[in-house]
Amino acid sequence: MIAELLSGYITQIISSIGYVGVFILMTLESAALPVPSEVVMPFAGYLSYQGKFDLIIISIVGAAGCMTGSIISYMVGLKGGRPFLAKYGKYFFINHDHIDLAERWFIKYGDKAVFFSRLLPVMRTFISLPAGIGKYSLKKLSLYSFIGSLPWCFGLAYIGFKLGPYWKDIIRFFDALDIVVIAVLILSLIYFWKIKK
Repeated sequence: MIAELLSGYITQIISSIGYVGVFILMTLESAALPVPSEVVMPFAGYLSYQGKFDLIIISIVGAAGCMTGSIISYMVGLKGGRPFLAKYGKYFFINHDHIDLAERWFIKYGDKAVFFSRLLPVMRTFISLPAGIGKYSLKKLSLYSFIGSLPWCFGLAYIGFKLGPYWKDIIRFFDALDIVVIAVLILSLIYFWKIKK
């Protein structure tokens, strides 16, 4: 229930500094810090419902933040490499399983991994790290991160817009979805581990 604990701080930041707050928070989220986009964008959508934000602009701002955070993660992978992540990843809530899974996805799917992972909870945060380690094209990463993040940001903002004052109801849904995604990731790791053996 991390999202619920952080929602108060997140809503305060967005209420205080508007579009800039959304950009900063989505940058932090995509830089692998524990800022849930499932709170940021629906609340921004709720503010659009109130007439304080424009739904399209807020979606573009959110996607731009995701792209910026992805570039930060990419640079960490590019400059520090896997040894840096193995040693210091825990301080960014990144563990060996995150790195291994993201690296497998990147090696197997390349461009598609960068694009489609932006639409998946959990995975969307970590895919830029192996892209940096593998010296993937920064231009492509930026483009695919922005394009892939746009439907995610718009979808969450639109749900917040449609739910209006009940926007917080989405947090419970995404808490459950995160559990499902994590379970699938764990099963995938077990599957890959068995294949390697």
